[in-house]
Amino acid sequence: MGERRSRWSGALRGAGRAIRRNKLGLFGAVLVLTALVLGVCAPLLTAYAPTDIIRDADGHGLTFAPPWEHGPLGTDDAGRDVWTQLIYGARISLTVAALAGFIAISIGSLVGITAGYVGGRADAGLMRVTDVLLVIPDLPLMLVLIATLRQMDLRVSPLAVLIVVIGLLYWTSTARLIRSQVLTVKERQFVDRSRAIGAGRIHVVRRHILPQIMPLIVVNTVLVLSTAILVESGLAFLGLGDPTQPSWGTMLNFAFDRSAITNGAWWFYLPPGIAIVWVVLGFALLGNVLEERLNPRLTGHHLEGGKGMVAVPGRSEA
Repeated sequence: MGERRSRWSGALRGAGRAIRRNKLGLFGAVLVLTALVLGVCAPLLTAYAPTDIIRDADGHGLTFAPPWEHGPLGTDDAGRDVWTQLIYGARISLTVAALAGFIAISIGSLVGITAGYVGGRADAGLMRVTDVLLVIPDLPLMLVLIATLRQMDLRVSPLAVLIVVIGLLYWTSTARLIRSQVLTVKERQFVDRSRAIGAGRIHVVRRHILPQIMPLIVVNTVLVLSTAILVESGLAFLGLGDPTQPSWGTMLNFAFDRSAITNGAWWFYLPPGIAIVWVVLGFALLGNVLEERLNPRLTGHHLEGGKGMVAVPGRSEA
């Protein structure tokens, strides 16, 4: 247990050093952390609630007020503060992406490990299901699933429906990636030795397979989060989100439905669009750097007598 902790702490320290040394990775981390801080500290960064109506001196709603009349980002068609909706929207968009990403990574990892290690009919069956989901267009399938779930009157939040649908449809690439790595790991000598001394499947997977593929899971998690944010924003833009919650996609939906472009209210639709690009770019840059550092190059293991479990590119053993 202590050895595994030390390997993981070393890997995390190495990833942190790689991010600090790589300007693009550091830039990506700053983008992501900025969005997280804005979402967490939203109540401290604005004096309004997302549903508050900003009124002028006569008590009328201050609709489509530009930033120079009501800072910092003006108001929407109903007189609500755009800055307030933007930072509270960060909470919704990031939460939906995180939960949906967790579901997708969990399912993909379980399917990939099972298919790769068990093999045989289990591998063939799981990969056929994966292939079918990969070739079906995502958007039509999501629209059908969301419409079906809403018609079932399950009395759940529209955001919960989005989380479940995104999580259930975006695990396939993770499953194939993990499976290919497990197929490589299970043929290595240390796995054969573990089986030879009587270790069961669960022990081999937990003790030898999972630690080897965990860096790959971490990297893929970061990349899946960027996809989840894009998908959530797209579905909310199509009107499939929760209209009572100010996510970035819902803000774009309202802006286009309520003639923000016609009225020249760029401050209504540009901020959420920039926020989506901001976070997706941040996760993409961060994921690329982590992939360079953590993507396993399996050359040694403690049961093979080598010094390290994972050889990091750019390093060589004496």
